[in-house]
Amino acid sequence: MKAKDKERRNAIRLLQSAIKQVEIDERRPLNDEAILDILRREAKKRRETIAELESAGREDEAASERFELTVTEEFLPRQLTDEELRPIVREAIDEVGANSVTEIGKVMGAVMPRVRGLADGKAVNALVRELLS
Repeated sequence: MKAKDKERRNAIRLLQSAIKQVEIDERRPLNDEAILDILRREAKKRRETIAELESAGREDEAASERFELTVTEEFLPRQLTDEELRPIVREAIDEVGANSVTEIGKVMGAVMPRVRGLADGKAVNALVRELLS
């Protein structure tokens, strides 16, 4: 607020509003993990909205959503890169003994608890498909 950055202030207020709404709905204060879940959900919403706006040719609104996404991601833990995910996925494939693409569900079930909050499910799924192909 002191920096007079109205866009950033508004983005942070949107996040606070989302957190407060869940607290009101559940009638209890949230712990850190629940707040991170809300932030992940908000980031996912922003990504989906950006894709929709870009496909509709509304670039100015997509730019605003991109800014809100960057602010949201500042409060989330750093995401794992493909290079960091690869050994985790390989280890899970070995554990469950998966040999074909039809066993993606087993591998995803083993990987996702390990990388919860640190990797996007779509990225993990793509990497599992790549390694099982």
